[in-house]
Amino acid sequence: MHLMSVCLHRRMWSHITLFPHASHMEWGRAIARRLLHDGLLKLHPDVSKAIASQKAVVALESTIITHGMPYPENLTMAKEVEQIVKEHGAVPATVGIVKGKVHVGLSESDLEYLAESKETVKISRRDLPYVLSKGLSGGTTVSATMVAAHKVGIPVLVTGGIGGVHRDGQNTLDISADLTELGRTPMAVVSAGVKSILDIGRTLEYLETNGVCVATFGETREFPAFFLPKSGFQSPYNVTDEEEAAKLIANAQVIGQDSGVLIAVPIPEDHAASSLVIDDAIQQAVTEARDKGIRGKDVTPFILERIYEITEGLSLAINIALIKNNARVGSRIARVLARQKVPKYHPSSQLFIEKAGAAAKPVSDIHHLWF
Repeated sequence: MHLMSVCLHRRMWSHITLFPHASHMEWGRAIARRLLHDGLLKLHPDVSKAIASQKAVVALESTIITHGMPYPENLTMAKEVEQIVKEHGAVPATVGIVKGKVHVGLSESDLEYLAESKETVKISRRDLPYVLSKGLSGGTTVSATMVAAHKVGIPVLVTGGIGGVHRDGQNTLDISADLTELGRTPMAVVSAGVKSILDIGRTLEYLETNGVCVATFGETREFPAFFLPKSGFQSPYNVTDEEEAAKLIANAQVIGQDSGVLIAVPIPEDHAASSLVIDDAIQQAVTEARDKGIRGKDVTPFILERIYEITEGLSLAINIALIKNNARVGSRIARVLARQKVPKYHPSSQLFIEKAGAAAKPVSDIHHLWF
């Protein structure tokens, strides 16, 4: 490794600051060192520089590229979303796995490879050990993206919509790992709510049980349903702008909360779908999936593809519009969060401590190395 690269890595690791988890710190450090030593984790140069200089970075998941859209629309969308993140003052870090290596930030060639390849797999948290050991390539779901992004100190992730409790989930126990990851990984996830093919009511209940703070981005608490700005359910809270959202996330960091935050961003009305058209398409697709015996992680890609076919491409246009909107909102939140000032957290006493007359420390200064 060149001397410059060594110096950059040392500087980067010295600045990576995350949510305080004293019991996991030494173990986390060992994991990170091993990942770096073995070459299993690769950081894009732009991402490592941004982390080292404590600039805003936004993680992006990649199953939307590998399993959510057809080629070449998926590649065009991915590039446009990354550009939107840049235009709004943050550095994009698309997470994906290429030939058994976790990439946080993809090169153009790697992005094109994942978009074009027919051999990619859909990778959740549980799949990581197998995929890495076999040298496979694939798109990371929200849960797997959170795992990688959290390890390198990225606090904000943008996606289209998170997974959730599937319809009839009370009997099948088909519940997305995105939800349990939000319950144990302290990151902020910005999405257009939950995919409307899911059981939104039970998903919100499950998030509550796992201690996930859910807030709608906007003037109301209406919880969005991916293609639709209103699901008929309410978020517990709402934040009116990026300043409020960043303050909420920062306070979750300050108290050392080890669960995540979900910022639900309704799709703009001018891009929203007709509820009747989408509902009919969803019902037909769900019925077909059940009749064909499709289960597990294959359900969502199948249903989304059938909705695309049934709506003659309308769902794809909406999907692209909402992920771009989420990227704008998430980037602005990340930018404010990077400069947010909050009271100091003291890990030994687990109490909020701010010395009288002392200036509040930036968020990045109050956390301890996670690894």
